[in-house]
Amino acid sequence: MTNPESPAPVRMDGLSLPVANVPASVAFYTRLGFTVELTDPSGQGFALLRIGGGTVGLQRRKGEDAPRVRDGIHVELSTEDLDGLYAWMQASEIAVEKPPHDRPWERVMVLRDPDGFRVEFSQGERGHNRPR
Repeated sequence: MTNPESPAPVRMDGLSLPVANVPASVAFYTRLGFTVELTDPSGQGFALLRIGGGTVGLQRRKGEDAPRVRDGIHVELSTEDLDGLYAWMQASEIAVEKPPHDRPWERVMVLRDPDGFRVEFSQGERGHNRPR
């Protein structure tokens, strides 16, 4: 959806997360299928990861952030085969906090990344995937 008053269409490309350990977070997200687009020269301060058409920036945080803030941020991903992905994660020993379950608006499962951010996988396109 675009604003008709805007001089150019705008799209959401990604988001950035403040993380304690960039390499540990890169290892977590690449196991989920993300690819590394670029890192800072040291590989310790920043990494840009891509999956599908979107990106996640991982930036080493300075100081402490409140756990409550981390809990309010969700990395939202989707797949056409949530149960198959869950089976693969179990076989790969990837910890899943909440296995696939139905909500009134979607079927979803939840993981936590190394910094405690929620990583949600939904069945089908978000917003168009109500359980039947």
